[in-house]
Amino acid sequence: MEQEFVEQMKESLYALKKEIIDTLVSNNEDFRDIVEGIDPKDFADIASDDMDRKMLETLGTKEMKRLRLIDSALSRIEQGKYGTCMKCGKKIPKERLEAIPYALMCIDCQTADERRNR
Repeated sequence: MEQEFVEQMKESLYALKKEIIDTLVSNNEDFRDIVEGIDPKDFADIASDDMDRKMLETLGTKEMKRLRLIDSALSRIEQGKYGTCMKCGKKIPKERLEAIPYALMCIDCQTADERRNR
């Protein structure tokens, strides 16, 4: 996968992560207190840190799942495995990654997985 595209997706993933954290900050006073004590350069890593159980309790199930998927995608970028389907090993189309930067599977595998889970 092209390094420029991967870097673009990395920025997009960090932006999504920041958006989730910003929403939490604006909706939860306890979370805001935690975030205000953080060095701004570490802001993108807040969700990864095991700083405070209250923070994790404030996350809704959906947001927590998205943060895990985002962190997983960032990890795959660091390992050089980003953009590869976790199930079949084929490349995930760029269009899919642009729509869902933290996608784990190609469309075919995702569809099959969703059908099985119904």
